[in-house]
Amino acid sequence: MGTKSWWSRTDNRLLEAALGLAALLAGVFGVLLPVLGVVGLIDPVDTREVKVETTTRVPGTVTDAVAGHGLTLTGTHQANLIFAHPDVSQRLLLALPDVIGSLLLLLVLALLLQMARTLRGGDVFVPSNARRLSAIGLTVLVQAVLSPVLPVLTTAALVNGTPMADQVPSSITFTGEYVLLAFLILALGEVFRRGTKLRADTEGLV
Repeated sequence: MGTKSWWSRTDNRLLEAALGLAALLAGVFGVLLPVLGVVGLIDPVDTREVKVETTTRVPGTVTDAVAGHGLTLTGTHQANLIFAHPDVSQRLLLALPDVIGSLLLLLVLALLLQMARTLRGGDVFVPSNARRLSAIGLTVLVQAVLSPVLPVLTTAALVNGTPMADQVPSSITFTGEYVLLAFLILALGEVFRRGTKLRADTEGLV
């Protein structure tokens, strides 16, 4: 007597729709709108959140210099670096970390959507999904490295040659959560790969 799967065709369609919607939102808000801001078709990103070592108090003499560069720095410890009229290069540097992060997210969502589509055939344990899981793990690992590095590098380029250069430290802090997640996904991909290979070998013996 056969058993009925708890996963229905409706469930699969809802999963694909959710992943597709997430990819659409990430593409529009994470990539398209920032790019339009960079080229000047809409209001660009003009603020970068930065960490400062002490309370931000810009003396009057420095304030005049900052005004000449079109920069202001407001806040304590977690401050905002604001550009009055950012040029194209500044707009690009401001948008770059979010755009690259969104592109990596889009890649993960696209791979997950391809995996979800394999459920239409009733079997997710296929060799292509093992490769997709490995690609997702590597993408998450790249994001774990770029996420703390890109904001620091682009901020350093933004404040280079301005009075803010000495007030915004260039320190990179890595966290292990995404690295651990990446290795867990890579391990899952290896489990998929070995499982599909074992099943193929078993079926060949029957």
